[in-house]
Amino acid sequence: MADRLRLMAVHAHPDDESSKGAATMAKYVAEGADVLVVSCTGGERGDVLNPNLKDDVHILRDLPRVRREEMKRAQEILGVQHTWLGFVDSGLPEGDPLPPLPEGCFALEPLDVTTEALVREIRRYRPHVMTTYDENGGYPHPDHVMTHTVSMAAFLAAGDESAYPHAGAPWQPLKLYYNQGFSKEKIVAFHEALIALGEESPYADWLERWEDRPPRDITTRVHCADYFDVRDQALLAHATQIDPDGTWFQVPRELQASVWPTEEYEAALSYVPIEPDEDDLFAGIRDAAAGDELATRGGLEVVHDQRKASIL
Repeated sequence: MADRLRLMAVHAHPDDESSKGAATMAKYVAEGADVLVVSCTGGERGDVLNPNLKDDVHILRDLPRVRREEMKRAQEILGVQHTWLGFVDSGLPEGDPLPPLPEGCFALEPLDVTTEALVREIRRYRPHVMTTYDENGGYPHPDHVMTHTVSMAAFLAAGDESAYPHAGAPWQPLKLYYNQGFSKEKIVAFHEALIALGEESPYADWLERWEDRPPRDITTRVHCADYFDVRDQALLAHATQIDPDGTWFQVPRELQASVWPTEEYEAALSYVPIEPDEDDLFAGIRDAAAGDELATRGGLEVVHDQRKASIL
């Protein structure tokens, strides 16, 4: 592992890794990098979202086990490594007022407990770059928001020898990015491309209901269209979580590749300069040896800080 660049992608549930940055991960694996997906929870409180499987007794009997099996298949398709952080899905509360979160769930765990668990993985795996969700979680699921909080805390603590001294030797990841996969600009591009072809667009209703928020500061666009097929295969491996006839698959891959061939990221924290118009998450890190030297040098200073307060 020492001679490979290493990426760690931190996600809330199994299936998140296949819908957020999957083509990027497959690209890096193909190019010889190591990629580790960390699933903070097992998705135990998720629902069966594929209408074709709603009444499958095998799934209803033990959904957590099925989701673990799905994750294993997706991992093999993407070619990544994978680990479970070991916390329990919080579920997505619904109602007005919202009900309390279940006792013992990930979102209610003490931050020191969750942070130490991720610090252990960082120090074990020694990533040069991490990806996670922005301050709003990408969307307001309590586990996604908690994943952001834990990722930020662990990123800053992993290189501090005084923090969690029993969790391994200090290792400072050099860059942390937010996944930014669903911009309004991207949805408009797909919608207009379908209309131009005389096709029905599944995004018309989305755009009518779109709540305008300030645009994100995209710093990095990774060209990965050659791996959209791998991404889709990995997502379909999570059969309980995706409708194969749903919106996700209604834009032909060839059209996606021509209209929007990249996956987008927002550099949040970095100890190396962020280059203008980056197309590589490892930009600024010459190679694994140089990255290793920086990550263990100590005394590094943040040179790029794009953290924001949550607007939720």
